Amino acid sequence: MIDWDVAVSTGVRWARPGPQVSLAEARQTVAELRELAVAVERPVRDVTGLQSKVTPGNVAVVDRAGWIRANVDGFRVVLDPLAEQMRQRTPAANASGLVMGVGSRVTGMQAGLILAYLSARVLGQYELFLPPGSGHNGGEEPVGRLTLVAPNIVMVERELGVNPRDFRRWVCLHEETHRVQFTSVPWLRAYVQEQMTEFLLASDLDPATILSRLRAAADAVAGAVRGSDSESLIEAIQTPRQKEILGRLTALMTLVEGHGDYVMDAVGPQVVPSVAEIRERFNTRRKTAGRVEQAIRRLLGIDLKMRQYADGARFVRAVVERIGMDGFNKVWESPATIPTISEIGSPEAWIARVATGFAPPPAVTAALAEPPATAPGNGTSPPSSAGPAAGGAFHAGDDAAFGADPGPEGQAGEPGSRRHAAEAGAAGEATETGDAGETAPGRDEGRPGQDGQ
Repeated sequence: MIDWDVAVSTGVRWARPGPQVSLAEARQTVAELRELAVAVERPVRDVTGLQSKVTPGNVAVVDRAGWIRANVDGFRVVLDPLAEQMRQRTPAANASGLVMGVGSRVTGMQAGLILAYLSARVLGQYELFLPPGSGHNGGEEPVGRLTLVAPNIVMVERELGVNPRDFRRWVCLHEETHRVQFTSVPWLRAYVQEQMTEFLLASDLDPATILSRLRAAADAVAGAVRGSDSESLIEAIQTPRQKEILGRLTALMTLVEGHGDYVMDAVGPQVVPSVAEIRERFNTRRKTAGRVEQAIRRLLGIDLKMRQYADGARFVRAVVERIGMDGFNKVWESPATIPTISEIGSPEAWIARVATGFAPPPAVTAALAEPPATAPGNGTSPPSSAGPAAGGAFHAGDDAAFGADPGPEGQAGEPGSRRHAAEAGAAGEATETGDAGETAPGRDEGRPGQDGQ
């Protein structure tokens, strides 16, 4: 399928260097990010009302090369067990070893180039799938890992001109929310893996279908360059069955990303004093992408992911304002209680289906007694001063120069050439998204890779 060694080498080779920092600044950045990742755990749990069922796991602070290696490790965990099944089920399995070898190297190069692009845009992510032996003391089954990409965080905080410690805490809040989600909801991780497995096994690899998908991919590329609202490359090459599965995954990821965005702002200035300034500047920044950057985002589906943050945060905010956080948390009971894509846009429909027994919280009840001074223009609840304004996406933008190989987890990287990297954790051992995750909210249309991510 994919030559992962080629993917790593290509990605690392083409990844742009990060911002220049001194060795002392690199080490200070790593230490502070680790400290803040732990410090935000309590406010996240206070806001969400979720309690972890397991030990949270490690925090990894990596550079761009480290993020690439870690993501490839995650891909291997998910995809390698499926490779043999797919070879047995498809006519492509009869291809010669030479053809398959060349094809896997080509797809490895393609994957590496995409990872190189994303590595400069992801601020942080929660890695769901880790290699065996990545748990505590290298033994138990790993439950996931919170990963922060130090060069990108430093780059964006400098570009925005915001308080570095506040911005770092803000980023940590989003990623910690994902860790709380996946360690507090027992079925969530297995459900994501099950849907991903179904998606991959639903591939149709006969020659006629491949030709049709290539034509659709060409149309997607042309549409992205023209700036039209055409399908992304991923959407263009899907089978009908895959589109159905992706619809479920998209609804879930819109929920978890929007929930993360909500929490980032809901903690308020008591936790992040300059949160309003950070949100405003972050959302302004993401609107300034050039034409080429916009085309790449459309082609890779990054614009779609950014909309997930905004749509998901609006859903969470509307539900919490209507029935409180306890009512909203009905969403985590089972896969059946996840909102559908249509319910994401119509929170009242989800409440009617899942949470009719919950009364509005006192503050909302009082507000409902009087008509609002100004009716919201889009039919949704107006933003609450206590909750987040929906957001943009956790992707960094243009680049600077941070280089150097990561050291062992828990240590800052050593100097690379004349530059130093703020990082910790060997890439292959320390880093989703998913995101890219890529993530952070803003007004009704913004938020901080992808995920990243």
